[in-house]
Amino acid sequence: MGMCLPCLGGSVEDYDQPDPETRRQQQAEAAIKRQRDNESRGVKDAEGLKRKQQRKEEIEKKAEMQGGDNAMKWQVG
Repeated sequence: MGMCLPCLGGSVEDYDQPDPETRRQQQAEAAIKRQRDNESRGVKDAEGLKRKQQRKEEIEKKAEMQGGDNAMKWQVG
């Protein structure tokens, strides 16, 4: 299966295949591009969204560092 090239008038040797390293690099680049496209799907300003998320994470980290005792405590009674 997949070896129908000779029946089209050519041979398998006529078609140049990239070496495995080049092919791996192309696949990695394509995967990165797909990931970037999926992250920004439906978002007008993807970079702005990332900045907001980073700011939110920084604020949460500062809150954890400053006052761990201010957290809500459960009382069972």
